[in-house]
Amino acid sequence: MTTHSNTPAGWYPDPHGAPQTLRYWDGAKWTEHTNADQQAQPQSVPQQQAGPDPRVRRQVQQQAGVAGGGPGGGGLFSEPVLVVNQKAKLIELTNEYKVMDQNGNLIGTVTEIGQSALKKALRFVSSLDQFMTHRLEIRDAHGQPQLVLTRPAKIMKSRVIVSRPDGSQVGEIVQQNMIGKINFGLIVNGQQIGAIKAENWRAWNFAIVDHADNEVARITKTWEGLAKTMFTTADNYVLQIHYQLPEPLLSLVVATALTVDTALKQDSRGLG
Repeated sequence: MTTHSNTPAGWYPDPHGAPQTLRYWDGAKWTEHTNADQQAQPQSVPQQQAGPDPRVRRQVQQQAGVAGGGPGGGGLFSEPVLVVNQKAKLIELTNEYKVMDQNGNLIGTVTEIGQSALKKALRFVSSLDQFMTHRLEIRDAHGQPQLVLTRPAKIMKSRVIVSRPDGSQVGEIVQQNMIGKINFGLIVNGQQIGAIKAENWRAWNFAIVDHADNEVARITKTWEGLAKTMFTTADNYVLQIHYQLPEPLLSLVVATALTVDTALKQDSRGLG
């Protein structure tokens, strides 16, 4: 494979010719990290949408109240507005989401990975899986993994570990309270660099602030319609990033909408 400086980071066939082996390209050079092809096959390129989805524009502008942002770079880490819509299912056995820009163009997907048959069975008959470990993989529009979110097994408060596909840790998103307005800390190397703050006790809308408590982004949960609300598990969120953020704060902010949904929605189901 010919590599260039603008080739996105991801798993690619081993350039040294090792059979059935993928090697991780970090965006600048090949790393020592490899995976067996049968366990980490490159994702197929998703089908391109016919064009922008006007329903998403309405979701952003009318439901979330977000004025049209300036043009973005077309990627998960360069768009000022990310729309995260969960796939509607009568019974949710695997979390799946689409990530779109403010005009409804598909720029990424999120799917739960590493689920055993036992965990899926538990999700079908009960809500005990909320206490188990969950892993979500954020992929770009070409199906290449960009971030991995791991919520370890827990009893009370949730903690989500945000990592690169090669396993290097970006930071953690840690739930700080269970009563009242829910807050999460954005933690890197043991230091808090920001927070996610619920604006009401229902934990629907969140302000994301930096270490100085300045708002840098906002999450708004949008109403998915009466039928979906009553009969499916789908949740939809709009993430508005006010300006280009530095790393690792940017990656943690991109992960926030999924973190809030995974941590809070599962916890609200009780012990059914």
